[in-house]
Amino acid sequence: MADQHGRTRALLVEDDPNIVDLIRSNLAVRGFDTVISADGSRALQLLDTEAPDIVLLDLMLPEADGFELCRQMRERSGVAIIVVSARGGERDKVTALNMGADDYMTKPFSIEELLARITATLRRTRPAPPPPAASQVIEVGDLRIDLASEQVLRRGERVHLTPTEFALLRELVTNRGKLLTHAHLLRRVWGHGYETETEYVRVYVRRLRSKLEDEGGVPLILTQPRAGYRFAPD
Repeated sequence: MADQHGRTRALLVEDDPNIVDLIRSNLAVRGFDTVISADGSRALQLLDTEAPDIVLLDLMLPEADGFELCRQMRERSGVAIIVVSARGGERDKVTALNMGADDYMTKPFSIEELLARITATLRRTRPAPPPPAASQVIEVGDLRIDLASEQVLRRGERVHLTPTEFALLRELVTNRGKLLTHAHLLRRVWGHGYETETEYVRVYVRRLRSKLEDEGGVPLILTQPRAGYRFAPD
């Protein structure tokens, strides 16, 4: 949570002291408070006690599985998570996104790039004041989507969506029946500079489907092969 002075708090889970110093000093200049953890179990503790706005999580930690740590963090919190890894493979990226990461960066990267990603991720994961839409509640089958409070009910039960999942659902459901390209969704949900990261959309659409659709039931999110997605029309 941003503290009483309005500073944004970052939790950096990283065991390389050089990287810690570099990131901490650059974030401090931009008004961030940074909490550091070099190991997994302490990182989970700090997530609870410090309530950070964003987590920068290195996958290659001693004595901890970075993917598993990401999954545990996502289970506990809707906090923004940027996974950082020396491994740039597609498989690792998709696994991290599946575990609930909001973004994935491959080392080495420039501090400017990291700061741009942090800014984009925080913009997406912090609740924005809703635009004055005609209706703030959209009902689809057994779903009730409240755009103002960012809550989704399914058969009256609350569905827990991360901010990124909700941002994607909002974009799809406010454009019902319209084909939205991968690039459009990436730009609108993740921000500029993400237009080519098509696996981000694929993974997050899959996450939404698993939470909102019945297996074997009528699909809500329709795939247009090689083009994009549309939310089922009325």
